[in-house]
Amino acid sequence: MMLAFRDKPEVSVSVPDQLMLEKATPILRQDERLWPAVSQLSLPPLPIHQNLYQGLIRSVVYQQLSGKAAGTIHGRFLDLFEDRYPHTDEILHFDEEELRAVGLSRQKAGYIQNVARFFTEHDTTELVQLEDEALIKELTHIKGIGTWTVQMILLFNLGRPDVFPPDDLGIQKAMQQIYGLEGRGRQLKQAMLAIAENWRPYRSVATRLLWRYLD
Repeated sequence: MMLAFRDKPEVSVSVPDQLMLEKATPILRQDERLWPAVSQLSLPPLPIHQNLYQGLIRSVVYQQLSGKAAGTIHGRFLDLFEDRYPHTDEILHFDEEELRAVGLSRQKAGYIQNVARFFTEHDTTELVQLEDEALIKELTHIKGIGTWTVQMILLFNLGRPDVFPPDDLGIQKAMQQIYGLEGRGRQLKQAMLAIAENWRPYRSVATRLLWRYLD
């Protein structure tokens, strides 16, 4: 299969996503290690859901769980609400045991309430206007929300074009295989970041392709 942005009009993607893919092609072609590894891959459509608050709640639920288990717990959590929308005021009125009853750990129950509390004090409309690094800095003030989580929100909820998560284990593994990278920790991440500079301003596309490469 060819890349979704290489003469594959039958692959359905959103218009912004399609444009991003097309613009990324000539940049990624210049990478003599990456392109041969990914040029026969396809990318699935990237549906964009710009609800920053819901995205963070879902991310907390999914932390360190398999997709199936997390999906079950997330569904039970949403069932706590009459309209299946996690309203901030309702979350804050639940006690810990009510949240844990749907399968959330004590820690995650606290994190979810931290997110709800944050969004009672901040305007989502203003937050989504922030540049990537500014939004990461703002949201990681919430206890339980780390840089990787916000990067996933930037990529999958906001559709930002230049997201690269060097802490992601899948990305690390893919780049080690493609580029023969050695070392661990900071040394590895520095090498990854140096390579990824060549993919700007479309590192999100390269990131998604690296995940597909592992698949």
